[in-house]
Amino acid sequence: METIHKLITDRWSPVAFDSRKVEYDTIHLLFEAAKWAPSGRNAQPWRFIYATSDMPDYKLLLSLLSDQNQVWASTAPMLVLPLTQVISTYKNRPNRLAFYETGMAVGNLLLQATHMDLLVHQMAGYDVERAKEELVIPTRYEPLAMMAIGYKGDVAQLPESVIAWEKRERTRNEISKFLVTGKCK
Repeated sequence: METIHKLITDRWSPVAFDSRKVEYDTIHLLFEAAKWAPSGRNAQPWRFIYATSDMPDYKLLLSLLSDQNQVWASTAPMLVLPLTQVISTYKNRPNRLAFYETGMAVGNLLLQATHMDLLVHQMAGYDVERAKEELVIPTRYEPLAMMAIGYKGDVAQLPESVIAWEKRERTRNEISKFLVTGKCK
């Protein structure tokens, strides 16, 4: 019997990152993987704002995070904010698949990162309105989940409350919880 690919099952969201720099060629491969996601009319409605810890914009991206996320995300050598183009340039109308398509691009990035022994933790806990303003995000784009990216770090460097989060058991719902036939009940 076939099994789920290891890239899928090995992907997880850590909170302990090593400070080791993510090299430019590696960063390029992450976004090259994202580029290959499918999209209607090949519109590729995704954009990514990123900064490494040695870039000036890193502090800005970090400051957008909630205090709780800043505690551990500050150890990640790279932060990324994906955007999705909700108003299409094609006929200047809403793109109802923008979130779906950008999600596939992020999924590609996650799998590529896992393949390269990088870890990614996605966060909804950040100030979206401030991000739109300070990063000068055009109104046709919507920011998604911020991502901390880096190599596995030492959990002992983090506060006890964060260590517990790092060591939590990884679980998923049974397929029967989300797979239906016919009408969705």
